[in-house]
Amino acid sequence: MKVVLRNPRREVEVPGGRRVKDILKDLDIIPETVLVIRGDSLITHDQIVEDHDTIELRPVMSGGAEPHAPGAAHPRSEPGSRTPLQQ
Repeated sequence: MKVVLRNPRREVEVPGGRRVKDILKDLDIIPETVLVIRGDSLITHDQIVEDHDTIELRPVMSGGAEPHAPGAAHPRSEPGSRTPLQQ
């Protein structure tokens, strides 16, 4: 079976008829670091891939909110940013 890897892009041939997690282990890839795609579908690490299959491994990218500068006040904690309670 063919495994398409990214960063850098390359292809490797490995024996099929095995679970994805076993193939990742043989390639020394941590399962949580990649998405595994067969055709147009994501597949789980427990699925079996056959000799005729091609899978693509894409690195998992994560992100979050841009951190604010150390020592800078959070916008909600600045004076005047709160509406006084109505009585």
